[in-house]
Amino acid sequence: MPILQPQDIIIFGLQPWDIELGSNCKCIATELAKKHRVLYVNRPLDRVSLWRKKDQITQNRKAVIRGKKEALQKINENFWVMTPPILLESINWLNSYWLFQKLNYWNNYRLAKSIRKYTELLGFDNPVLFNDSSMFMGFYLKELLKPRHFIYYIRDYLISQNYFKKHGKKAEATLIAKADTIVTNSNYLTNYAKQFNQNSYFVGQGCDLTAFDPFIQREIPPNIQEIQQPIIGYVGLLTSRRLDIDLLIQLAKQRPNYALVLVGAEDQDFQDSQLHQLPNVHFLGFQAPETLPDYIHSFDVCINPQVVNAMSKGNYPRKIDEYLAMGKPVVATHTPTMELFKNHVRLANSTAEYIQHIDQALSENSAQQNKDRIDFAQTHTWENSVHAIWNAIKIA
Repeated sequence: MPILQPQDIIIFGLQPWDIELGSNCKCIATELAKKHRVLYVNRPLDRVSLWRKKDQITQNRKAVIRGKKEALQKINENFWVMTPPILLESINWLNSYWLFQKLNYWNNYRLAKSIRKYTELLGFDNPVLFNDSSMFMGFYLKELLKPRHFIYYIRDYLISQNYFKKHGKKAEATLIAKADTIVTNSNYLTNYAKQFNQNSYFVGQGCDLTAFDPFIQREIPPNIQEIQQPIIGYVGLLTSRRLDIDLLIQLAKQRPNYALVLVGAEDQDFQDSQLHQLPNVHFLGFQAPETLPDYIHSFDVCINPQVVNAMSKGNYPRKIDEYLAMGKPVVATHTPTMELFKNHVRLANSTAEYIQHIDQALSENSAQQNKDRIDFAQTHTWENSVHAIWNAIKIA
């Protein structure tokens, strides 16, 4: 497929444009729109969400359906966001896969009809379709929209999550098989996709590391200034679904002279854990995103103590790039995805290895290692990731 000329691209996936958090799909769309025309399609409202949810995204969808808000929003000269003015049926509760897909086709048909209306309005010609992990609402869009090339993007092992377990395993395998190209952000997910389609490629992970500039003069946050050093720190949501509480407890107990600083909101398991009874463990709570680089700056060693499960094996931990971008020594749980970082991150398979690596990171750090970490993190840009996506299309 020739890609030297600007393309018309339809992007549809799980992440809506009006979500407050950043997302891979939004960043890819923004990068693509620098050279191509992009229509970013929000996920339509479904009937259960209409009944149950009161958040701003749901209110936006309702306003579009009722004609109180325009369905098409122009972001810039090359970029539009479309919110389908339709209400889809909630069907994931059905036990029959056959019946689920019958009704899913109807949902897809209505979505495709809405998308086609606006691509025709914008004069999109023979567009590329980029599906960001939407294995249900996007299942039939290749057949219904007939794009010149269909790309399926996998950034998480979603079929390990409860919502996708019932129908997702079969649906995603089928969707991968019929895609023209599959691109992923981890080698683990690439290997998963290759079971069903050999045109599956690792395209890396982009990150916006502007805020994590290591050369900015930073102040130590007031709530960390009195904490003893060395500081072993973690920044992010504190949830037992992703983090190993027992490992953290053992680390704190076996190295009482190290301060374990945890920055982020806690789930109930963390709130109830023994960590709160240990004197060298410091919970600093949720902090404004713009202050997180200051906290990382204050750490002597950064950690990412993941629980190893079906989801985490293929998960790309963007926080590792943020740590490295500031030149910090990092110790992380060894997963298939973390192999990418093995030359710049100390990878641990046990609590004993965690402690050993942290000890070594504190005693063996150097200015050259700091520079190498920064340089490596800076290769993980959205420009590079999108370039790899186009290269994958050429290979396929």
